[in-house]
Amino acid sequence: MSSTESSSRTADKSPRQQVDRLLVGLRWRRLEEPLGFIKVLQWLFAIFAFGSCGSYSGETGATVRCNNEAKDVSAIIVSFGYPFRLNRVQYEMPLCDDESTSKTMHLMGDFSAPAEFFVTLGIFSFFYTIAALVIYLRFHKLYTENRRFPLVDFCVTVSFTFFWLVAAAAWGKGLTDVKGATRPSSLTAAMSVCHGEEAVCSAGATPSMGLANISVLFGFINFFLWAGNCWFVFKETPWHGQGQDQGQGTSPESAAEQGAVEKQ
Repeated sequence: MSSTESSSRTADKSPRQQVDRLLVGLRWRRLEEPLGFIKVLQWLFAIFAFGSCGSYSGETGATVRCNNEAKDVSAIIVSFGYPFRLNRVQYEMPLCDDESTSKTMHLMGDFSAPAEFFVTLGIFSFFYTIAALVIYLRFHKLYTENRRFPLVDFCVTVSFTFFWLVAAAAWGKGLTDVKGATRPSSLTAAMSVCHGEEAVCSAGATPSMGLANISVLFGFINFFLWAGNCWFVFKETPWHGQGQDQGQGTSPESAAEQGAVEKQ
């Protein structure tokens, strides 16, 4: 009984010891430095960016009142959202003649490319910042001693900076087009029944775009965070050290000393 109890206790302690060793090896003070603190902000705002864009949904609509007394007022409500393939969103347009009741219509435009690129970039930023924080906190010696890690981190940071600028600008333009395509006035303009004299169409409520506007704002915030982090990552690379060595080697004092030696 004693051997089984001791083996069970050691089995219970082994996972705990591994967790304790992992926590002890983390260098939490690294988060107080700009290199780690900005990575936490990048991780947080990446969640805000792809979360606000990917979870957006809105409604637009209109009302159609036929001049024929046999027809009632028809309310049209169209729901749309991410990934903003509006040309696949269907709604029923009422007809005011006696033979048919409605006709299937679609919204205009496909704006999924900038929206999906924006969300995909946010997800990749989320996972990369997690991996970078693990290296910063747990394997900080490997990051400082191996020159390849800072170089790779710098190249990836510059790439994400460029992609965030492109994604935020593209999604901002795409959102403007989504607003134009989902206006109630655009909905009534696309329905043929509203162009005749047999019906009176009126615009419904304008869809709320607050969450989508915030996603564009988060995109540009991510761009500024990654752009600012380029300098702090560059300071960890060998290129920054070579620049300092060259600057020290061409100082006025060293140049004066070399001139005195040449004169002698």
